[in-house]
Amino acid sequence: MRIEDPWYDAVATGGAELGCARATAPSHLPAARVTASPRQQRPVRRPAAHEVYQAVQHSAAFQQVRRRYRRFALPVGAAFLLCYLGYLVLAVSAPGLMARPVIGVLNVGMAAFLVQFAATFLLTWLYARHARLRRDHSALELRWETQEMTRAAASAAPGEGAR
Repeated sequence: MRIEDPWYDAVATGGAELGCARATAPSHLPAARVTASPRQQRPVRRPAAHEVYQAVQHSAAFQQVRRRYRRFALPVGAAFLLCYLGYLVLAVSAPGLMARPVIGVLNVGMAAFLVQFAATFLLTWLYARHARLRRDHSALELRWETQEMTRAAASAAPGEGAR
């Protein structure tokens, strides 16, 4: 039995150590011939791939996408967290207020919970809308630009074929 599966994790199963060129059979498997995968025999190095991603990370377009994300997610997340913690503090510190009836059997605590529950769905919808209108187009352009730069870096490497 040859194990040449790229997803086979010899280290996790007690086989080869990291950096070894040849894997050994794990002790819990029957006697099997385990050979090193072609990837282990000759390491594939993509020169400048990390440089491509670092260049994209430092680009103005990427910074703009991150800034738009932070400008929406941080204040809205903080406001939601404060409202939720306020609900919890009121539930613990003012049980009389939370037990006050509003309509029939619906009390202030249940109404506050329902508002909190509805706010979760509202914020999810707002986040998806904000992402679609303000970030998705720029992020998709960055993705394509990154892929093109990575392909160009891989094809510029001497002696390596495209994968």
